[in-house]
Amino acid sequence: MPTKGIVLVFVLSAAAVMGMNSVFVVTELERAVLLEFGKVVRDDLKPGLHFKLPFINDVRKFDSRVMTLDAPPERYLTLEKKALIVDSFAKYRVADVETYYTSTSGDERRAMELLKQRINEGLRNEISNRSLHEVVSGERDELMDVLTKNLNGLSTKELGVTVVDVRVKRIDLPPEVSQSVYDRMNTERDIEAREHRAKGQELAVGIRADADKQKEVTLAEAYSAAEVIRGEGDADAAATYAAAFNKDKEFYKFYRSMSAYQRTFSTKSDILLVNPDSDFFSYLNKSKP
Repeated sequence: MPTKGIVLVFVLSAAAVMGMNSVFVVTELERAVLLEFGKVVRDDLKPGLHFKLPFINDVRKFDSRVMTLDAPPERYLTLEKKALIVDSFAKYRVADVETYYTSTSGDERRAMELLKQRINEGLRNEISNRSLHEVVSGERDELMDVLTKNLNGLSTKELGVTVVDVRVKRIDLPPEVSQSVYDRMNTERDIEAREHRAKGQELAVGIRADADKQKEVTLAEAYSAAEVIRGEGDADAAATYAAAFNKDKEFYKFYRSMSAYQRTFSTKSDILLVNPDSDFFSYLNKSKP
């Protein structure tokens, strides 16, 4: 191959390489800075096609999506100096690309480590100003909101990242005090259960006593009413008998005697020792010819 051809090929190859190194693309999911010998000359490049000087300029791209920082559980002290093990996580995104690059050299792991330290310090400060009840249930949401707000100003200024949210996944007591706390809780629940049972038994005794009283009152009233009705019935019967007796005394005496005979001689095994001249047999004696 002639020398001119070799030179031409070399020139074209060098031009192609230079052209390829002069063009770069920033997508919608990225944030980028343009460097010149390591110094930021353009920050926050917009998505699209961009140009740079080969071998002079360099481009660093970073993920612009919301990322998750899952911190390991840490030990904190509440306002009453009670220890808690808090497991938390944070959501963040790159906000200021130039600050993010200069503070972390574009190292995502370093950025996460620095942010983790600030979250840990923020949690420690907020938890130390609150009681155990407030941290566990009373003011947890408020604690997270205040922490997120305070971290935003600090992290944006120092690291170039915006903290979207900080949340607590789990709050535990240290292992050395968990058992004693659980035992105390069980004792308190047992005492409360015994109090409820005692109150229930006392209420049950009162209800049974009142029911027994109502029963006796009802039976007494029923017996009284029955005696009144029975007395009235006996009085009506006596009056009826008296009226009938007065209408025909002889027939009434005869009827009474026949009824007495029927009741007395209802069975053959009955034995009656009576004087034959007794008034009991007056109507039998009258029936003889």
